[in-house]
Amino acid sequence: MVRMASAPVSSGQTVIDVLVSEGVLTREQGEKIKLDYLSTGVSIDELIRGSGLVKEEQLARARAKFYNLPFVDLLEKAVSPEALNLLPKVVAERYRVVPFDVDKSKGEMALAMADTLDMEAIEFIERKTGLKVRAYSAVPGDIDLVIEERYSQSLAAEVTAALKETGQEDRIVDIKKLGQIIREAPIAKIVSTLLEFAMRSRASDVHIEPQEGKTRVRYRIDGILHEKLVLPRKVHDALVSRIKILSGMKIDEKRLPQDGRFNFKAGEEEVDLRVSSLPTTNGEKIVMRLLKKSGGVPTFQDLGLRGLALKNLEEAILRPHGIVLVCGPTGSGKTTTLYSVLSKINTTRVNIVTLEDPVEYAIPGVNQVQINPQAGLTFASGLRSFLRQDPNVILVGEIRDSETSDLAVQAALTGHLVFSTLHTNNASGAVPRLVDMGAEPFLLASSITSIASQRIVRKICAECKKEYSPAMEVISDIEVVLGKILKDKMVKLFKGEGCSACGDSGYSGRIGIFEVIKISEKVAKLILERSPAGEIEKQATEDGMVTMKQDGYMKVLEGVTTIEEVLRVAQD
Repeated sequence: MVRMASAPVSSGQTVIDVLVSEGVLTREQGEKIKLDYLSTGVSIDELIRGSGLVKEEQLARARAKFYNLPFVDLLEKAVSPEALNLLPKVVAERYRVVPFDVDKSKGEMALAMADTLDMEAIEFIERKTGLKVRAYSAVPGDIDLVIEERYSQSLAAEVTAALKETGQEDRIVDIKKLGQIIREAPIAKIVSTLLEFAMRSRASDVHIEPQEGKTRVRYRIDGILHEKLVLPRKVHDALVSRIKILSGMKIDEKRLPQDGRFNFKAGEEEVDLRVSSLPTTNGEKIVMRLLKKSGGVPTFQDLGLRGLALKNLEEAILRPHGIVLVCGPTGSGKTTTLYSVLSKINTTRVNIVTLEDPVEYAIPGVNQVQINPQAGLTFASGLRSFLRQDPNVILVGEIRDSETSDLAVQAALTGHLVFSTLHTNNASGAVPRLVDMGAEPFLLASSITSIASQRIVRKICAECKKEYSPAMEVISDIEVVLGKILKDKMVKLFKGEGCSACGDSGYSGRIGIFEVIKISEKVAKLILERSPAGEIEKQATEDGMVTMKQDGYMKVLEGVTTIEEVLRVAQD
């Protein structure tokens, strides 16, 4: 049995001293709790909880530090189904513990405990499992939540049941029988369970990553990766092979990256999955991008466009010719915005052709083409061919080189409406980037009608949203950024406390923050003069443009998102 490192940090100290040293309690508050302990005989932990001065997590961390034990945040930690399978729910509930990891080679189990001094629990669990216990301090409330979620119909529980069927013993796989193994019910069930969970949790990507001794499964939910599951390493190859067969990849080719796709249906919902495999030192990593087939394209208001930005963009897309650019880094929602634009102008009276890498969503009535560089179909060659297809509107997925930029400008000048994207940090940086590619400023000044830049922020969960009082520094920052826009608005901020509806993240769903430059006469003059991005932005602001950060801060004051989210994506 692993003996507890129960010797305090220093003799004579208590958990209260740790909380005081970390600034959670003042010295006076600590002394008062100590006096209450001496006079009442109630345990220190109960007195600390009863005071209402210390959060459960702060107390759990302080206890871990006091007893020289590691702390685990169970809400952020992926629970291994294999570990969960070793301990029945009734035992976990009785002792308030969660087994979250297991190392069979060392004969050890990682156990999150509400009370790390419960030697009876440790001895019982070691006898029952035959494994040594590595005790971790955890927040009691988190333990209760994880027991309820993970032992009921959850991702880990369903995968645990499927893992039981695969058999506990390691098998030597005969390559001739590999096809039979990967079609077996347990592996197929694991794959479908992973995908059903991804759809339920609104994930955009699923990462299946081989690591030393285990396989990690992470989900990108609202733009942030969350580790949700740890699988035993022995099922990794069969899992990857199952996904590769579904996506039409070669299962015997493990040295080169591959791409594939397949459809998956759960209930009434159907998703198109783009799959990518990548050989790593520990094995093949799989990333699956989920693209919803149902749900439709969002409107401008759904995206978060409003006010002058919305007006300027709508004016630009209703013109018969010109270039409209959408800027931002990868994953900032540029393609979704362009799809919304196309849906708005898509009628039987216009011929719309798109050149994409890859085609993400099918839009009825739009001629969508996927580039294929191996076959010679690039953005530039495709754009050249498009001009012979009598188009009214052309969408070029991205302007990557001088040839594509020249063709886009020529198309706009010859009476076509052209939409495209650029990887720049803000709207004002688009023109200098095109000039660097070799585009002539006088042609850009007469062809570009509007430049938008955007980022995506997470929305506060409506179920657990609450108002709070921000620090004075935050209020000052908001006043400086918004300036005259703020006027006499009250500075009220909101945040999500975390609940079951949002997976304890405090966020649910996403919305865009935007800045849109209208190419006025003064802005066009600056483009002609090859002015730097800063001068173009200054002039656009004088013309009434709301910057991306200002748009974000206004959404913060409206209770749509948090200040942390805006700073995460739009900080200079």
